[in-house]
Amino acid sequence: VLEAHRQGLRPALGYELNPWLLCLANYRAWKAGYHGKVSFLKKDLWKVNLSDCHNVIVFLAPSVKPPLATKLLAELPDDARVVAGRFPFPSWSPSSTLGQGLEQVWAYDMKEVRREAQGSAR
Repeated sequence: VLEAHRQGLRPALGYELNPWLLCLANYRAWKAGYHGKVSFLKKDLWKVNLSDCHNVIVFLAPSVKPPLATKLLAELPDDARVVAGRFPFPSWSPSSTLGQGLEQVWAYDMKEVRREAQGSAR
């Protein structure tokens, strides 16, 4: 969320259920000088409607990626971009990648992901 804000993405908003991680995220935002500029909400990602999101950054375990892929395909607009840190979405082809090893990220453009999904369904 902090890096998204640094890169000019507004609003920069994160969801977290774990109160300790939520506290840590808010502390890091304050320490970086972003208090009031970024937000972290204690909400369940599975219950949040993401249809207004155009940039989604996820840092989740591989086991969560398949059900999350289904949610993102159902809710995100075609012009949305999803960036996954540390672990890629197993059934999606990235538009681009950056970094290596534990620092690698994968970027996915939803329009391309949908096009690919429709092609493989045929």
